[in-house]
Amino acid sequence: MSKIKLTSEEMGLISLLESITNAPCQDCIIDNKMNRLIFVVRPGAISAAIGKNGMNVKLLRKLTGKNIEIVEYSEDPTRLIVNSLAPAKVKEVRMMEKANGEKMVVAVVEPKDKGIAIGKNGRNIEKTRQLAKRYFGIEHVIIA
Repeated sequence: MSKIKLTSEEMGLISLLESITNAPCQDCIIDNKMNRLIFVVRPGAISAAIGKNGMNVKLLRKLTGKNIEIVEYSEDPTRLIVNSLAPAKVKEVRMMEKANGEKMVVAVVEPKDKGIAIGKNGRNIEKTRQLAKRYFGIEHVIIA
């Protein structure tokens, strides 16, 4: 976690989320391309961050004008990938290393959940790629 440098804007957004939800947040990715903020909360804090019936997410969306996505952090790359692809049911996560040393992950999901895992315009798989690269140096995430 120490190698991730947060901008003052990201730190301000983390403070906003924490003041609204009381959920400990450790990271924020500003994804202007998809008009969203991706918050990474500590393990066990996801329910508090989302709020009853998504109340906190709705309030944050209103205050920031951006879509809000919240992912529960894990030091285990497999678990973080499963968390970031939720609500898609992930059957298996296979880690591989290419000949050039690049890390790659194949996430096997239920066939009916493939669309959920990829997301509209690829937004869910893109979020998973960003988190996998940011935390674990994984270059490629493939949905199978």
